[in-house]
Amino acid sequence: MKKGILHPDFWDRPAFGEAHFGGPDLPARRLRDLLEAHVAAVPKGGRIDWVTYYFRDRRLGMALLEAQDRGVSVQVTLEGRPRTARANDRVRALLEGGGGLGAGVRNIRMWPFPTPPGKLRHPHLHEKLYCFSHPENVALLGSFNPSGDEPEEDPAMVEEIRDQDRGHNLLVEVRDQNLVEGLRAHAQWLHGARFPGLLGVLASPNRRLFSGATEIHFLPRFGRHPLLARLDELGPGARVRIAGSHVKGAGIVRALTRLAQHTRHVYLLAEHTERRVPSRVERCLRDAGIMFQRTGDHSGLPMHNKFVLAEEGERRWTAFGSFNWTTRSFWINREILVISSDPGLYDAFDRRWQTMWGPGESEERSGGMGAPPPAVVAPASPTLIASTFPSESP
Repeated sequence: MKKGILHPDFWDRPAFGEAHFGGPDLPARRLRDLLEAHVAAVPKGGRIDWVTYYFRDRRLGMALLEAQDRGVSVQVTLEGRPRTARANDRVRALLEGGGGLGAGVRNIRMWPFPTPPGKLRHPHLHEKLYCFSHPENVALLGSFNPSGDEPEEDPAMVEEIRDQDRGHNLLVEVRDQNLVEGLRAHAQWLHGARFPGLLGVLASPNRRLFSGATEIHFLPRFGRHPLLARLDELGPGARVRIAGSHVKGAGIVRALTRLAQHTRHVYLLAEHTERRVPSRVERCLRDAGIMFQRTGDHSGLPMHNKFVLAEEGERRWTAFGSFNWTTRSFWINREILVISSDPGLYDAFDRRWQTMWGPGESEERSGGMGAPPPAVVAPASPTLIASTFPSESP
């Protein structure tokens, strides 16, 4: 897609279709069922391009093979070194074996890279992007990995990576044709890229996408993180609500503390596990005046959503994608970030936030959605943050 060239359907189609959510309050497996329905609907001569971090759902793997058998071009790009090393093995064997996708499946392993604190880390391909050419040319992106399997033969694996088929998750349907074509070009570039890491910033399929009120960023990028840059523009009267499944790292705590300094109405809804959101992070953020609440789910279901709602006067925008509030995710991972002031999209995320935050004792303790935050104490000093996160200090 060349800059400045508008697809003929630009003025006739909304940028987004439905925002699809998963969660304990919704039917189980609805997001993987959504993906399966899209796969089944692509006819001979069509195209499917997937990029995902975890892929354990063998029924979805079989659906992709059946699509190839009926004449659909299928490409799947996977993280080759996920945190749970064996997670993708069964679907990989299915897709790579006899009668599989052949060159249509690729596992990406990126070289280690120094993060800002100075520690070498392996970047991950953490994107969740699913492109379909038919019956409508659309892309689904968000936080959902097809990481469940039924029948489930490895409950210990689910215990480790959590049940994303039943926990909080999201996929948003992108319909704007300029954005869809840009997303597909990016997926195809990833599938064939020799250097998919930070050097990929220089590749044209990784340039920022613009259309109407929406911009899409392919991370990592050089310079200031685009989400932090947008948050820096907010004034003291703004309200910011963050749903963050993973929040950790000294640099992330500093960024959120700065946000709380200049934007006093900050709410953070976090995952309930200590591994994804350590208690020391919670203490620092509460001390900074951030309204902090965990999902409080004791059934083992994760809160895997990743989105931001910002409002200041008449201005409202939302950000969502695959990104976590972690050092690795912000600086070296392959991630997708969408920032949009589309009013329908904002309303959909606002409704979901209200459902997730919910009424009750924990909200009252935090001051409630409509209540002003408590007086903001002096922000934690760099020395205190460094001592709290010794392994991630600059």
